[in-house]
Amino acid sequence: MGGPNLEVFKFGMYIMFPIAWMYYFGTNLENRFSVPDFWPKPENTHRIPFEKEERQTELERLKQKRLERRAKRSELEREGKGEDEP
Repeated sequence: MGGPNLEVFKFGMYIMFPIAWMYYFGTNLENRFSVPDFWPKPENTHRIPFEKEERQTELERLKQKRLERRAKRSELEREGKGEDEP
């Protein structure tokens, strides 16, 4: 059919294609496939408070945030109920 040269060519392609594929996608990965600023900076990530004062401060901050959301939600509910009544 094709002869020995075709078989040698096919064998070379079978061997070289995966090697070329791995070489192309395996070199220079940091620059080729990187997304700038994908991971957050350490100062922007969550930091676990270990000291008692830090925990108290964090709890107070969360409580204030929760109370602000509750006040905002109740204000929106009051505005919504006022519009529905004739």
